[in-house]
Amino acid sequence: MSEYHTPVLLKESVSALSIKPDGVYVDATFGGGGHSKAILEQLSAQGRLIAIDQDAEALANAPQDERLIPVRSNFRFVHNWVRHSGFEKVDGILADLGVSSHQFDTEERGFSFRFDSELDMRMSDAALKTAKDVVNSYSEEALEKILREYGEVANSRFAAKLICEARARGCVNTTAALNAALEKATPAFGQHKYLAKVYQALRIEVNDEMTALEHFVPMAVKSLAQGGILAVITYHSLEDRIVKNAIRDAIHDGLMEKVTSKPVLPAESEIEGNTRARSAKLRVAKRTEMEYR
Repeated sequence: MSEYHTPVLLKESVSALSIKPDGVYVDATFGGGGHSKAILEQLSAQGRLIAIDQDAEALANAPQDERLIPVRSNFRFVHNWVRHSGFEKVDGILADLGVSSHQFDTEERGFSFRFDSELDMRMSDAALKTAKDVVNSYSEEALEKILREYGEVANSRFAAKLICEARARGCVNTTAALNAALEKATPAFGQHKYLAKVYQALRIEVNDEMTALEHFVPMAVKSLAQGGILAVITYHSLEDRIVKNAIRDAIHDGLMEKVTSKPVLPAESEIEGNTRARSAKLRVAKRTEMEYR
């Protein structure tokens, strides 16, 4: 599992769950399985872990363990799968919203501008829409909005214009073609950071990530037993804002209480060993006794 993906804020997030040996937990974003492995190490034979991931390659990496219930699905359906797995409530839910190292580093998945590959970016091969579809079929206005809102790309209007001009000369089907189309918009310094924002925006659109997250948090709250813990690791301001606001709303409704007053950040030593941890934030909240309305 460690070769597939290095888990971020591993000790902090699993510790926040306050694992009960015979409890029931959900790893809502199984990924490389690092968080799941750490949870399983603290469970007794009676404990259970529901591991959810929409990526078949991720679940193929799951350990053969009778305590683990693998589920191939989007995490927005967490409540349905808790019930389907035979449980009314669970004791903790963990979600790491980052893209796995394996997905970034697998050339044919099209997540990274570092490779020349098809523009795919789907988290699940069952999904129909790819990044190639977005780049070649969305209007210039829609592309500009995606780049601005999901990638916070400074010159989003110019970038969208360049993409549309490039596709008018022929389909922009590959990462290399997209990078070339954006050459005039890409700054001389900070090329990687700029392209990372563009690719983030397209990936979010392809996988409908913000809508999924907006559905996930309330359904996670609904799935927790009294005293159950929700721990969510975010990586950029858009998703962190959604999690922060959803937890705030649940607290306002009397459904949750904060465990951490501020987000937990990775230590410098972790960032040095894994640069993908540098933007991570962990938010933790506890379910109160009130029934979900």
